[in-house]
Amino acid sequence: MWKRAGKSVFLRTVVGCGVSIDFVPIRTCHNYCIHAANKKWTKPDGYDTGIKVFNSLTKQKEPLILAREKIATWYSCGPTVYDHAHLGHACSYVRFDILQRILTRLFGITVIHAMVITDIDDKIIKRCWEENISPTILTRMFEDEFKKDMLLLKVVPPIVYLRVTENVHHIVTFIEQIIRNGHAYATSDGDVYFDIQSIGDRYGRFIGAMQSHETGSSNKRDPRDFALWKKSKPQEPFWDSPWGRGRPGWHIECSTVASSVFGSQLDIHSGGIDLAFPHHENEIAQSEAYHQCGQWCNYFLHSGHLHLKGRAEKMSKSLKNYITIKDFLKSYSANEFRMFCLLTKYRSGIDYSEGSMQEARASLETVSTFINSAQAYMKGQLITAPVQEALLWDKLEETKLTVQTALADDFDTPRATSALLNLVYHGNCQLQPLSKGTGDARSPAVVGALVSYIQELFHMFGIDTFKNTEGQAVESGQDLEAVVDQLARFRSEVRGFALSPQEGSSKMGKPKLYPDRVPLLKACDTLRDTLAPLGIVIKDRGASSTWELTQRRLKGPEENQDTSQ
Repeated sequence: MWKRAGKSVFLRTVVGCGVSIDFVPIRTCHNYCIHAANKKWTKPDGYDTGIKVFNSLTKQKEPLILAREKIATWYSCGPTVYDHAHLGHACSYVRFDILQRILTRLFGITVIHAMVITDIDDKIIKRCWEENISPTILTRMFEDEFKKDMLLLKVVPPIVYLRVTENVHHIVTFIEQIIRNGHAYATSDGDVYFDIQSIGDRYGRFIGAMQSHETGSSNKRDPRDFALWKKSKPQEPFWDSPWGRGRPGWHIECSTVASSVFGSQLDIHSGGIDLAFPHHENEIAQSEAYHQCGQWCNYFLHSGHLHLKGRAEKMSKSLKNYITIKDFLKSYSANEFRMFCLLTKYRSGIDYSEGSMQEARASLETVSTFINSAQAYMKGQLITAPVQEALLWDKLEETKLTVQTALADDFDTPRATSALLNLVYHGNCQLQPLSKGTGDARSPAVVGALVSYIQELFHMFGIDTFKNTEGQAVESGQDLEAVVDQLARFRSEVRGFALSPQEGSSKMGKPKLYPDRVPLLKACDTLRDTLAPLGIVIKDRGASSTWELTQRRLKGPEENQDTSQ
């Protein structure tokens, strides 16, 4: 319960946000204040998912327990839309998209995801002055571009995007309540600051919190106090408020928007590790002061930075060391970038280089080659030695267990991906082509089971290029695949005709070809070699042939549109 504190020191229990915390006041006061407590995390009550996540609040893995069965409320900090989105942004959003896909498709949890779009702040105002453009025009342009980039990267959109400028009235109301609760104050300048001292030692849950503070008015009571509302300067956008014309501070937007969607209880909050302090630290302070609760958000998940290989600093707009998403997609596909992200843990730093992207591309091509070989085997087009069926069934079950265990352990995608690639390796070992059949029994069922599982898992990760080459085309590719299939069939028939041996020649040793058919065989080889650089790979397997589209050819039309220029 929240009580007015007098001069005595006493023990109380705060009940709210689904948790109970014992605390003692750390100072006496004559207003409503958070008496507090240590910063110990309280394990929430609710539905145990069986998953462990690294919680930045405790700096260790904790069981993921949700307030509602099979429902996860998830809030993430969105972009500040004053410039092009770059690979650093993409890395964070793709990684968390993969986590949400795992929760939904592997563990059956419905994720309710909300994201804020920051469309008013100092950087936006500065850019508008430089470009002599309206803030609304600038921010809408880069917001639309961001959303298109996310779709190209196959990031599932949140259930709702919320703009800061469309929620200023909610922000004003939110600030007023924090003031009434005794945790913020207005200055004579027309600014409003959060009162850090009013919450005692509850501030500082993330490393470095107690050593840093933001600059601002000399009227602040404590150097650590941060702005909830800023008085507008000449020629700046402004909104009316009880404290005069101004605009929201940086941190208050997320607390307000998250609370407007999810109320006083949030399961998961995500963002880049650079947002932990001061942004997420201040969000916690504001939200718990507003709701008067002990634990507003139960889990904070932070993704590691993306670095250009050989450079220590993160990729960022301010450092001018970034690659835009649009430029990246001229050279690589969204699937290759997702594989790149899968090969490291989401909370680890990640080095970007041509070498790391080539590794991701090679991994995808290995999987693609296996699936195409497996499909050819199941159709009877690929002749192999007898498949060790029992071995493959065992490897499949072993892989399923490893993947499930890895992903339940803080979404360990490198371990899960390694297990999948190991399964592909064992499958490839069994599908080595022979020029002649042995007449032994075939095992298409187990090969089909491997293909089905591998496709299912990569589809869960958002990688969906491993399709059947007959009728299951990737984005907008049906017409192309139909043409390639007919061309490959025609070439196979011509090649079979050219390879027919002269009558009686096989009885005298090596079969001899008809001399007048050799040019046809050479033409077939030339066609095969010509199509390969275009992303159409034809593989001759004895007298028969199979074909596949490589990753470069499988890009969607949007990803290829600039390449042709």
